[in-house]
Amino acid sequence: MLTCVRSEQTEFSGGPLDGRVMAVMVGPTGRPPKVYTVPVPDPDGGPATVLVYRLAPAGRPRRTRWRYEYDPSGDAGGGRHWPWRRRNR
Repeated sequence: MLTCVRSEQTEFSGGPLDGRVMAVMVGPTGRPPKVYTVPVPDPDGGPATVLVYRLAPAGRPRRTRWRYEYDPSGDAGGGRHWPWRRRNR
């Protein structure tokens, strides 16, 4: 079975990846994932640091439709989300 993996050039703003444009895999609808995590290994052999970026619209016409904004809290926001429950934001 041959599958086609699509990617889109996506801009990153804030944090260590500020200003970089990287290829991010997109889903069947053409939209990248809501949260993008980047594990950064510790040079001393300790646990890796995880950088968290959240998806946001690019805002103005640029090379990309989407961009990722750095989330300094580092909360990936995993877990189940039930559609009938209200989320505190």
